[in-house]
Amino acid sequence: MIASTKMARAQKAMEVARTFGATQTALFTNADTKPTEEGTTLIITVSSDRGLCGGIHSSVSKASRKHVEDKPDAQVVVLGDKAKSQLSRTIRNNIRLSFNQIGKATPTYSEACVIADTILNEKVEFDQAIVVYNYFKSVISYEADTIPVYAVSTFSKSGKFDAYEIEDDVLENLQEFALANSIYWGLAEGHASEMASKRSAMENATKNAGEMIDKLTLTYNRGRQAVITSELIDIITGASAI
Repeated sequence: MIASTKMARAQKAMEVARTFGATQTALFTNADTKPTEEGTTLIITVSSDRGLCGGIHSSVSKASRKHVEDKPDAQVVVLGDKAKSQLSRTIRNNIRLSFNQIGKATPTYSEACVIADTILNEKVEFDQAIVVYNYFKSVISYEADTIPVYAVSTFSKSGKFDAYEIEDDVLENLQEFALANSIYWGLAEGHASEMASKRSAMENATKNAGEMIDKLTLTYNRGRQAVITSELIDIITGASAI
């Protein structure tokens, strides 16, 4: 019951985040913004601090490592202790920042804004970035996916952005908004995927525990019956001897 309630709450937040994400994607698509293959790459890996949820964290860690293999100089920002622990074993030198206390409650846009502000205030510069997260497909299925994030140096040169004279502070605000938006989308999708995975894990654990109880009960009853039968045989044998 508790898992189902959390799952419903997580799905509702995810649907809101997808609306944010779809609007942002449409903006940059209509502006003819293209990712650049040059410059510094930033990889933001979205996980959480909690376990008991299957391969949720391993999937984004594996995808992040693959991106680092393609871009060895990429900087990595990790959200959540689980992915940080996994990635520290292989790409420790690429990790620039990490955040914890992730996944303890349904993600909020304010939380995403704080993370985005910290990344920008710490002077984590990038020309292109991706948010690596678990895309929620259904209550029994998810997959690692990416959300592109464009820096000012990239989208300001887009065909339709470049046609207007836009002040630098406006462009910087747009970058901050786009970064926070993408992080929120990734957090919400990842949280919904995690809640679904936890619910499945709990259902499987309950089912397995029930089956184990049934088997142990059967074994106990058989042993008890054997003892009773043995005692009856002794009583009958003794009575016959008299």
